Amino acid sequence: MFKYELNVAHLYGDLMNTYGDNGNLLALKYYANKMGVDLKTTVVSLDDKFNGQDWDIVFFGGGQDYEQTIVSKDIQDKKDGITNYIENGGPMLAICGGYQLLGHYYVGADGEKIPGIGALDHYTVSQDHNRFIGNILIKNKETGEKYHGFENHNGMTYLGKGERPLGEVIEGHGNNDQGQSEGVIYKNVYGSYFHGPILTRNGILAKRILLTALKRKYPDVDFSAQEEMQIEATF
Repeated sequence: MFKYELNVAHLYGDLMNTYGDNGNLLALKYYANKMGVDLKTTVVSLDDKFNGQDWDIVFFGGGQDYEQTIVSKDIQDKKDGITNYIENGGPMLAICGGYQLLGHYYVGADGEKIPGIGALDHYTVSQDHNRFIGNILIKNKETGEKYHGFENHNGMTYLGKGERPLGEVIEGHGNNDQGQSEGVIYKNVYGSYFHGPILTRNGILAKRILLTALKRKYPDVDFSAQEEMQIEATF
């Protein structure tokens, strides 16, 4: 018996799903159910409207350059809705290509500059004949939490105004192999290059996203029991 309900928008879930990141939704649902939450997911894709008031959580996965080019054109029509959702504190998890498209632009492997929506102030360029591949470990210096994952990306992302990293790199490459940062946090948005997927190996982050969404949707409810719930490190 579920006490609460959260609605998840899976942005371009039919196109941006290359790296098994749908596992993040499976993990999110698993932990939501343990917290007494019925999690309902809907794909929001090409030509669909995005109304931030309809959603409690947004997930935006990764894809190949071809799919990202298609999504880049369509998402401009959703720019205002997504930006308003973010600025109003909407929880969001964006992985790889989704993370890149929230920024100003990314440069593909062929040198083409593909526009994002500029909801976040980062940008991404490509490497020449190289990818960052391998296991990665980071630590969030605000919470002390460590996150384990696997990275596989050509892009090098540089954070901008108001953004802070999801974590500092202990092992691996991270955003650009230069600043020792990985991913991004902006308001209640979490972006990362972690595949694996990130929530299957880092349940504490899934719990954080779910609690943010619950407190935002049900501001008069005491969620201390959910906050105290022990979440295992792996799914």
